[in-house]
Amino acid sequence: MKTIKITPRGYCHGVVNAVNTITNLDHLSMKLPVYILGMVIHNKQMVSSLENLGYITLHDSTKTRLELLDLIDSGTVIFTAHGVSPEVYKKAEQKSLDIIDTTCDDVFNSQNVMKDYLKKGYDVIYIGKHTHPESEAAQGISSKIHVIENISDLDNINIKNKKLIITNQTTMSIYDVFNISEKIKEIYPNIEFINEICNATRIRQEAISNIPHEVDHVYVVGDKLSNNSKKLVEVAKKQGNTSSSLIESITDIDILELSKYNCVAVSSGASTPTKVTSEVIRFLEKFEKDDKSTHDTSSHLTINNLLTIKTLS
Repeated sequence: MKTIKITPRGYCHGVVNAVNTITNLDHLSMKLPVYILGMVIHNKQMVSSLENLGYITLHDSTKTRLELLDLIDSGTVIFTAHGVSPEVYKKAEQKSLDIIDTTCDDVFNSQNVMKDYLKKGYDVIYIGKHTHPESEAAQGISSKIHVIENISDLDNINIKNKKLIITNQTTMSIYDVFNISEKIKEIYPNIEFINEICNATRIRQEAISNIPHEVDHVYVVGDKLSNNSKKLVEVAKKQGNTSSSLIESITDIDILELSKYNCVAVSSGASTPTKVTSEVIRFLEKFEKDDKSTHDTSSHLTINNLLTIKTLS
């Protein structure tokens, strides 16, 4: 099947930094056990790879990072690329934990922008996903940071402060942020807009919004927990006017649906291992609807071959 590989795709620099940091840790000089506070990246395959090698991932969608820290009494804690609030950092220090911080530089910069404006007496309207750890970290900075996910959330805030800025989670849809910020400007005409969509997110969304007309369907390879992957699917549908679906691996491909297409395109989220996307691309390129020998969607990837890392002992 004709398969178009959309570029750029896959790991962003923040994910590369987080994974490389953990990969290069010298566990012989670390306080054990080693915990990762939340999913290091939003990809269950990578989380399983790390857990298989001794890292303990603490993830519970009903708990905040601050609450997850209550599960740790000693050892080392790794903060993920999504960042944490000052409260989380302080609590980890009070528990005498060794801290390894893999927060993405773009998230650090976004937090610092908000802190600077807060010092100047501003309130912040933050466009982000309510349950996302990056939004949680932002909201934990100050009660003057008001997180909204969509236009209807504006009904729940009433800010009297005349000094206001809008900013956003780094992995949001550039189109959603624009639409929501335009509505905010109608309510707060004097508000300042500081766009913090990271460059990796922006260029991936721009690429997938310009799908060639010959493409019948776009496969976005990414975890169902990955916000940036889900946003790529939305952008392909709304901006690229092309049907699209999120698949976590080759095993999620529907052969009956695939047989209806003549040309497909492939992208992947910023937290998707390259080997997973490559396996999907190889399968699609070899696929022939009349040749059942090309219809096997069994993955040959294992936890161990997704990541090479020293085993903790």
